[in-house]
Amino acid sequence: MAGDWPYAMMDGYRPAQVGQAVARALAEAMERKGLSANALAAASGVNRQVITNVLTGSAWPDLLTVASLEEALGEMLWPRHVDWPMDENGVRRQPLPPQTCSDDG
Repeated sequence: MAGDWPYAMMDGYRPAQVGQAVARALAEAMERKGLSANALAAASGVNRQVITNVLTGSAWPDLLTVASLEEALGEMLWPRHVDWPMDENGVRRQPLPPQTCSDDG
């Protein structure tokens, strides 16, 4: 892995790439809606520490967690990873968008 989570370039291990994509989508949805982990925990019924662990990459969410967060946010978090482009070796890789959060600002 090279770079900072959740915008790091991951190796070809698909579960890690999907977990990273979910964490990135969650962080961006929370930023768009102005929600803290505490506020999202209250709205979703998901423990605040679980949300924090997903955001930091120290844990991957289970399906119930993803479904609960999606319901509370009104947005899809699960990536369309079967549509990711293939590299020259036929391995699907997630296209990483530019990082939306910055520390300078």
